[in-house]
Amino acid sequence: MGDKKDTDKKDTLILAIESSCDETAAAVVKNGREVRSNIISSQIALHTLYGGVVPEIASRKHIEKINQVIEAALAEAEVTLEEIHAVGVTYGPGLVGALLVGVAEAKAIAYAAKKPLIGVHHIEGHIAANYIEHPELEPPFLSLVVSGGHTHLVRVKDYGSFDIIGRTRDDAAGEAFDKVARAIGLGYPGGPKIDKVSKEGDPDAVIFPRAHMEDAPYDFSFSGLKSAVLNYINGCRMKGIEYDQADVAASFQKAVTDVLVENAMHAVEEFKADRFAIAGGVASNSALRAAMKTACEERGIRLYYPSPVYCTDNAAMIGAAAYYEYINGTRHGWDLNAVPNLKLGER
Repeated sequence: MGDKKDTDKKDTLILAIESSCDETAAAVVKNGREVRSNIISSQIALHTLYGGVVPEIASRKHIEKINQVIEAALAEAEVTLEEIHAVGVTYGPGLVGALLVGVAEAKAIAYAAKKPLIGVHHIEGHIAANYIEHPELEPPFLSLVVSGGHTHLVRVKDYGSFDIIGRTRDDAAGEAFDKVARAIGLGYPGGPKIDKVSKEGDPDAVIFPRAHMEDAPYDFSFSGLKSAVLNYINGCRMKGIEYDQADVAASFQKAVTDVLVENAMHAVEEFKADRFAIAGGVASNSALRAAMKTACEERGIRLYYPSPVYCTDNAAMIGAAAYYEYINGTRHGWDLNAVPNLKLGER
C-alpha cells in the first residue's frame, strides 16, 4: 500500500478490456470513477440468428473487433498508451475462447508498452459499475449481481474483498429469462424482450412457484420456475387453449423479481446493511428496479444501481475494479490465463 499516497496525488488512468461473452469492449477510466471513454461492440444481432450466444462465433468476432475498440477508446479519451498507468482485463468467469482474446490482447499491449497487467474478475467488475455514477458509494455494502450467467448475493467488505452469502443452485436469473423468452416465442435476447412485453400483461395472471432453500436462505433456484412456465405452455397447447404471451411473461418476471427482492431484503435485515447495490445485465430490468426501490424505501435503505449501459457487459466497470486492484498492489505476470469458472474472491 506504500504507493497509495502517490496515486492519490496524481491521476491514474487504466485501459480496460472486456471480452468474456458477446461484447468486445474497451474503456479508459480515471481514478476508478471517471469514465473517459467506453466503447462497446455488441454481437447481439449476430447471435440472435441462432437464438443464443455461439461461443466459437463470439471468439472469432472478438478477434475481428478488439483492436478497433481499443483504438477507439484511446482516441475518445484523448490519451496515448504512454499515458496509461496499467492495463486491466477480464480473465474470468466467462466463455474460455472469448476470454482468451481479451487476455492475450491485454498481455501484448502491457508487454509492448511496459505497463503493469491487472486481471479482473468479471463479477467484481459488475459490482464496481456502481462506483462510476455514485461517487459517494464506498464499501461496506451488500450487492446483488444478476446476469445471464450469474446470480450472486454478495457482501462487499472492502475494495477487492467479498463474501458470497447467496448464489443460484442451477440457472442464473438471466438464463431463465432467455429460456422462457424462447419458449413463449419472443426470441433472443430474452431479458429486454420480456421486460417490454410484460408491461402489457397481468403479473398476477398465472401463479408460478417461488423456490426457497431450507438450508440456505439466501440461495436462489430458477430451474423449477422455468420448468413450471414450460409445463404451463405445454398444458395450454394440449388443451387447445390459447395463452396470453404478455400475461405469461409478466407472471414469470414477477416470480423472479419476488425471489430476488425477498432474499436480498432478508440479507439486508440480517446483516443490518444501510446500503444495497444491484448490478449485472438483469439489473436494468424495470420491474426489478421498481420492486427493489420500493423494498429499500420501506426499510430506509439507500439503493444504488448503474445506468443500463453499465449493467450489460462493458469495459468501464472493469477499469473501475482494476483501479482498486492497482492501488492495492495487484500485479499479474505474463502467465495470466483465462479462467472460465473463476470464483468470486479468488486471487
